[in-house]
Amino acid sequence: MNRFQFVEDHKDAYGVKRLCEVVEVARSSFYAWLDSAGRRAAKATDDAVLAARIRVLQDPAQGGDRAYGAPRITADLNDGVPVAERVNHKRVARVMREHRLAGIRLRRRVKTTIPDQSARRFPDLIGRDFSVGDPGRRYVGDITYLPIADGTNLYLASCIDLGSRKLAGWQVADHMRTELVEDALRAAHHDRGSLVGAIFHSDHGSVGGFNRSSQHPLGITGGMGDGKQGLGEEDQ
Repeated sequence: MNRFQFVEDHKDAYGVKRLCEVVEVARSSFYAWLDSAGRRAAKATDDAVLAARIRVLQDPAQGGDRAYGAPRITADLNDGVPVAERVNHKRVARVMREHRLAGIRLRRRVKTTIPDQSARRFPDLIGRDFSVGDPGRRYVGDITYLPIADGTNLYLASCIDLGSRKLAGWQVADHMRTELVEDALRAAHHDRGSLVGAIFHSDHGSVGGFNRSSQHPLGITGGMGDGKQGLGEEDQ
């Protein structure tokens, strides 16, 4: 609460002098604040009118956009308006802040597929046929970003069995390096027992040194318990 308002609210019970000493304000400042009450009320009314105009500009039903921030709102408010009647961008920003009208920040979309023109290209072994077939024969995968409240991202690598439409393996990490996809495939290997001879379909992209290039046969080497499971040479 404003200290001057506190004094005003309790002055009849405790007196102005004592309250000003308690809240550490000069009595002269308090009385100056009282004298400006009319100006403050007029300013509050003007701000309320401006806030209503801003709401219209942000209302999608009236052609607006909630993502509009102070710069865009100021430009729209001043469009075609005489210089003497234009509103200052600082005032617009203050009113938007005080009336909780700050523009919604649109999160920048993270690009998880980055084409690598020099990467080895694999043939399309499934012929773009994503219909259901025998389980354990054809898998599809991709990387999806998961936005976190603190502004960072996590990345989900998935491996789905086209035959059953079930998630066979997945992995989440804070990076898009090779091991993210490798770990998702290892999880699928653990779930299905073997991926030997199966086809893994992914997009044409290369992130962090891993060539996610179209479709190619999978080859999981090593036994389930020897700690040496990994992608075959042709998949790295």
